[in-house]
Amino acid sequence: MPMDIIYLNDLRIDTIIGIFDWERRVKQTVSLDIEMATDISRAAASDDIADTLDYKAVAKRVIAFVEESQFQLVETLAERVTDIILNEFGVPWVRLRVNKQGAVRGARDVGVLIERPRAD
Repeated sequence: MPMDIIYLNDLRIDTIIGIFDWERRVKQTVSLDIEMATDISRAAASDDIADTLDYKAVAKRVIAFVEESQFQLVETLAERVTDIILNEFGVPWVRLRVNKQGAVRGARDVGVLIERPRAD
């Protein structure tokens, strides 16, 4: 099976994230880069959205989840988002980068980058 990638870059979402008291009171913006393995050959042949991974549907689901979440750690947020993508959208593999700008003085951004295969 070919491994094509459908991606979303710099998906910005406001959420409660962090361990400090002030972080529990105000929403911060996190940026997500998502790469999802798929086979686009059927969709390319049919030119039909039903034959591909609907990245708009993925984005809407991830946005809704992250906006309502209140995790302390970006690690937890990353795991939960990858679980949603793998299990609800049936992709065989996902790479997710969660960027929390401003978390460390002097660094432009910090975060986590994880890759997960779907457990079959």
